Amino acid sequence: MEEELKCPVCGSLFREPIILPCSHNVCLPCARTIAVQTPEREPHLPALLQPRAAGAAGPGGAEAGGGGGGEHADKLSLHSESDSGYGSYTPSLKSPNGVRVLPLGPAPAGSSSSSSSSAGPNSSLTCPQCHRSASLDPRGLRGFPRNRLLEAIVQRYQQGRAAAKCQLCDRSPPEAAAVACEQCEVLYCAACQLKCHPARGPFAKHRLLPPPSLPGGPAKAAAPAAGGAPRKLPTCADHELENYSMYCVSCAAPVCYQCLEEGKHGQHEVKALGAMWKQHKTQLSQALNGVSDKAKEAKEFLVQLKNILQQIQENGLDYEACLVAQCDALVDALTRQKAKLLTKVTKEREHKLKVVWDQINHCTLKLRQSTGLMEYCLEVIKENDPSGFLQISDALIKRVQVSQEQWVKGALEPKVSAEFDLTLDSEPLLQSIHQLDFIQMKFPITVPPVPLLQLEKCCTRNNSVTLAWRMPPFTHNPVEGYILELDDGDGGQFREVYVGKETLCTIDGLHFNSTYNARVKAFNSSGVGPYSKTVVLQTSDVAWFTFDPSSAHRDIVLSNDNQTATCSSYDDRVVLGTAAFSKGVHYWELHVDRYDNHPDPAFGIARINVVKDMMLGKDDKAWAMYVDNNRSWFMHCNSHTSRTEGGVSKGATVGVLLDLNKHNLTFYINGQQQGPPAFENVEGVFMPALSLNRNVQVTLHTGLEVPQSVRQPKLPSN
Repeated sequence: MEEELKCPVCGSLFREPIILPCSHNVCLPCARTIAVQTPEREPHLPALLQPRAAGAAGPGGAEAGGGGGGEHADKLSLHSESDSGYGSYTPSLKSPNGVRVLPLGPAPAGSSSSSSSSAGPNSSLTCPQCHRSASLDPRGLRGFPRNRLLEAIVQRYQQGRAAAKCQLCDRSPPEAAAVACEQCEVLYCAACQLKCHPARGPFAKHRLLPPPSLPGGPAKAAAPAAGGAPRKLPTCADHELENYSMYCVSCAAPVCYQCLEEGKHGQHEVKALGAMWKQHKTQLSQALNGVSDKAKEAKEFLVQLKNILQQIQENGLDYEACLVAQCDALVDALTRQKAKLLTKVTKEREHKLKVVWDQINHCTLKLRQSTGLMEYCLEVIKENDPSGFLQISDALIKRVQVSQEQWVKGALEPKVSAEFDLTLDSEPLLQSIHQLDFIQMKFPITVPPVPLLQLEKCCTRNNSVTLAWRMPPFTHNPVEGYILELDDGDGGQFREVYVGKETLCTIDGLHFNSTYNARVKAFNSSGVGPYSKTVVLQTSDVAWFTFDPSSAHRDIVLSNDNQTATCSSYDDRVVLGTAAFSKGVHYWELHVDRYDNHPDPAFGIARINVVKDMMLGKDDKAWAMYVDNNRSWFMHCNSHTSRTEGGVSKGATVGVLLDLNKHNLTFYINGQQQGPPAFENVEGVFMPALSLNRNVQVTLHTGLEVPQSVRQPKLPSN
């Protein structure tokens, strides 16, 4: 994690870090050395870039001269290139991290002293990492927000690094502790660990941890702030007497109430600071899960690579021994040829070792970077400073996502096998000894082995299932594709649902509340391999769905994540749900948000090809109940039946119960059943449906359990 805590300019741990507009951080003292002032008139540029007079201070003269160099540390020369927002300058000094900075120039005549952290009205700062230029406001560098979270983490890191000392060292002072034994409760440096706590005998089962107070070490209670006082709440940069209380979504920055009343954020979208803090923490934690999984896979992969190294060594020795035995058996005729063959084996082994070592080094580097970023992010999450967290959370989330994307497909697979594709043909006659050479081992092509289901990646969502699988490692037989089979969800026969080369497949449109069995097999030119183990997947008990914008009439207006519907026309228009039902019992409700001028909305079910420019139930593809403010009717094929007292108004709730086990459809208004089941012998595939005009607005509620009890139905009126 230490790399995350170092300034890109000076290469040391951050001191008073500030956040640039590009989300990168830099020390405030370093920012003074790279801030430059744009000249107001171009003719002055050459003069500002001329070398200093002989009497000017050297590279260290800025500090030696006191205020003379400090007050001009922010006023170095910058020339705008075509108003592109990026600056160019002639570097002459170089920091430990390779960032080039300008020397301090002489103060212009008549200039007045100013704060060392501010610059003139035309000053700008170029980020040392992405090279983007940012203009400074009248406050100068103090206008950039202070990264308090990073500052606190650096301070805690320095305290922990200084506090953890070896408890067995003879040296004075003791060396820094490298590990802490959980059983012995002793801190060891690297040398004392090897001498006093070897990884063998009774110590072999001891658990070694990072020392306390360092990232990843045993947790300790948080140290109080200096002087025992709690940390001071951050105040608004524009209104020093106000604490941050809200978060401006448009500017992605914390603000105070006074900013909203009189500042530039008055017309912006704002949200509660605590809510956005929790939301961004959740996002960062979720993003970290992906990197954590990849880091775990990388560690397992490193173990696999080291095992391959051992196998290569052992197999290489076996091949050498076999080769020596065969060559000795051929007596004098094979003596000269033996050296050549040994050389080939050695080259093959060295090639494999080099490839594996290169892969280990590459993977180790990526793992160290990902682990450092993870540790840093976890330390950030521990902080209880919402505004400070939100200042850096977006950038950290992006970095974590980019880190996860670096683990591309195939990055955690060995590039070489531990097997040596070499064999020696000792059958030829003695006169052919001089032509003796290795031949490539040819594996006979047979059917592929059993695929391995990756259970951690298999899942269900609503009425769809996702399955993932892979082939066993070191599989020599080629695979041309896979066949995925699924049963009918009722213990019936398996059927093919996918044939192809992918190893991840999602099957949609299954039955709700059903148990499916799945299996997969591989095939190649030699035939079809054996089935994998069977995995059992359970679809959701209840249906979660929304209105479907892709199939709705163009006059339908959807909002609230497609859960609220209204219409822009005075004519009735139809909208369907995103779920389709063919089996089971399903219940959903629609809340009437607005009801003006006594319209007749219709609620029910329909087939996918229902007519969408007229009231639901007027064709033979829909079964519906339409309602006014006093009564309701059932309608199918434009036939009106079962008029029942009880209408809807604003705030009413309409329930729809589709029982495909009994093949009937029932409606409820405010929990009261509207007559007997509306329709009998309902069979097929149906989608939730609704028709309405601009005088009505309803909100859909799904994922509901079927009502356990209903009131007595009202009798149809005469």
